[in-house]
Amino acid sequence: MKTTLYMVRHAESPYAHGQERTRGLSEEGWKAAARVAEIFAEIEVHFMASSPYARAKQTIQLIAERKSLVIAEYEELAERLIAGPDRHEPWDVVKEAIRRSFDDKNFALEGGESTLRAQRRALPVILKLLEEHRGQSIVIGTHGNIMTIILNHFDERYGFEFWQAATRPDIYKLTFEGDRLERVDRLWRPERD
Repeated sequence: MKTTLYMVRHAESPYAHGQERTRGLSEEGWKAAARVAEIFAEIEVHFMASSPYARAKQTIQLIAERKSLVIAEYEELAERLIAGPDRHEPWDVVKEAIRRSFDDKNFALEGGESTLRAQRRALPVILKLLEEHRGQSIVIGTHGNIMTIILNHFDERYGFEFWQAATRPDIYKLTFEGDRLERVDRLWRPERD
């Protein structure tokens, strides 16, 4: 019995150091979230889950409203911090640390979370959802890094390059047979200027 899990990476959200949990979508992000909801208009959805971070929930909020579903929040699906919350590293340092963390799954900057540690907290939730909603469709509001980390558990080809190529927002349809990932399809088509 196949189960479908839709990973919806959040739309544009202006970065604000120290506001990981509360920063929401920009005006462009809300417009993109409306496009995400349009994509799901004809897709049957049985259950919705999300990271507790505002930008992830807001990106799938319109889907939930249109389908009269509640979004269940899971702390374990929060974005991975590659460096401690009190550290403000330059982007090139963070990006290189993310790259390295897929080669060495125990690596993180000081106070940060390694790929392996993030997998250990997020995967039990994913496996539980696959078990409890077998044969159904699940939408998850997520983030680029933790989404890639989850996919990497099932298929190591999903790593730094995949993370780097993902857009905000982005949608990936994961088809499972039991807890075995069979297929990944990208549903999001970014608008071109």
